[in-house]
Amino acid sequence: MVRPEYSSPPEFFYNEDEAKKYVRNSRIRDIQSQMTERAIELLLLPDTPCLLLDIGCGSGISGMTLNEYDHFWIGIDISIHMLRAGVQNEATEGGDMILADMGKMMRFQPSIFDGVVSISALQWLCNWDKKSESPTLRLNTFFKWLYYCLKRGARAVFQFYPDSPQQIETITNAAIKSGFGGGVVVDFPNSAKSKKYYLCLWAGSATITNMNEPVENEEEDMITQERRRSNKKTKKIIKKNKEWILKKKEQRRKKNLEVKRDSKYTGRKRKTRY
Repeated sequence: MVRPEYSSPPEFFYNEDEAKKYVRNSRIRDIQSQMTERAIELLLLPDTPCLLLDIGCGSGISGMTLNEYDHFWIGIDISIHMLRAGVQNEATEGGDMILADMGKMMRFQPSIFDGVVSISALQWLCNWDKKSESPTLRLNTFFKWLYYCLKRGARAVFQFYPDSPQQIETITNAAIKSGFGGGVVVDFPNSAKSKKYYLCLWAGSATITNMNEPVENEEEDMITQERRRSNKKTKKIIKKNKEWILKKKEQRRKKNLEVKRDSKYTGRKRKTRY
């Protein structure tokens, strides 16, 4: 089965027919609501009502779930058909919807949102739909404006479907580059059908340690660091062995530069003279 993001850009994939599925299909609505509830749980919000940003709000299923928790919300989505379905579904009673591309700069007020939820949208930023807009550029732009409009210490939780570990690394690096800290939480990791990925970010903090995985043993970390140091030292020694010297001399000869002749002493360490 072809992944939706590989078939066409989101503004074309989520057409009128696709939007109707999110209004009429009870299974899709239930799954979407459950993932939103999990995202709210990971946000660790206070008991008081909060203003949240719903990225990729679609037909407003996530927004209606936020309403049930007495939160106010603003949603953005690139598909006009999904937003129209949300209006018809009366999803906007507790929030507002904006037609916008999350990969382009948004001008929200600074530090206005108490948190962010996003369900099944983040992976769309990794597609190269236009020659002028690379995934790296769109990811950097997205996390830049998102960090700007989040309150310091606020969290953002993205449920998404990565296609590879490399894609997770690309997304995480872009977030860290913009000032976020955080990590990935995996629900039901041993289930092929039920496995869910949640990228949990914290605005204004370098790291979040209380994710799914426990902090690794300090002794193991120290051993790993020592191995890295040892590898670096080894590379420096190997770099200037006889083979390396002969290769460099040959490169200089090809450039018609003056090079000393090779001998049995080439590459040997000279004795220290006093």
